[in-house]
Amino acid sequence: MLEEIYALSWIDWVVTITGIIYVVLAAKENIWCWFWGFISCSFWAYADFYLYQLYADGFLQLFYAGMSAWGLWQWQFGTKGKGPSPIRKMERHEHIWIISLSVIGGILAGYFLSTYTDAAASYPDAITTVFAIMATYLVVQKKLENWLYWMGIDFVYLFIYGSQGAYLFVLIMLIYLIVAYYGWRNWTRRYSAYT
Repeated sequence: MLEEIYALSWIDWVVTITGIIYVVLAAKENIWCWFWGFISCSFWAYADFYLYQLYADGFLQLFYAGMSAWGLWQWQFGTKGKGPSPIRKMERHEHIWIISLSVIGGILAGYFLSTYTDAAASYPDAITTVFAIMATYLVVQKKLENWLYWMGIDFVYLFIYGSQGAYLFVLIMLIYLIVAYYGWRNWTRRYSAYT
């Protein structure tokens, strides 16, 4: 595995470093996370499309790059333009919608990818991609439970990237998983301070 890590491109290293900076800052509720997220996701999309043929995840990274601008706005000015958004909890119906749309959307996207592309790990890649889109929306909205979704997504991505030999991205997902747990704990503490 060390040989594979040494053979990785500079793009993999840029993605790794900026991605870790992004998720650590997000877990700390620091608005600069969006700047680093944009850089990381732009390079990650390139790697997905041109190095690993993980097309659904590549589109996800482009989506994340676009969400960075919206996240910056939301975190700075809130939903009504009246100051920073507070952390909020999700309601049961929000979980039902997120899970339902993610599973249905993921299966449809997986079918498309397996039928019309040479994508690797079509269904797992597509389902985690749709869940990640929804989880990103939850981060932008400062929903506390986003971190629970990220823990599940990151866990699955450990196996997806491992199956493609993308060992540095496996390491990133492991770090993301640990930071997501930290984010959950930190945001829970901050939420308790808001209420």
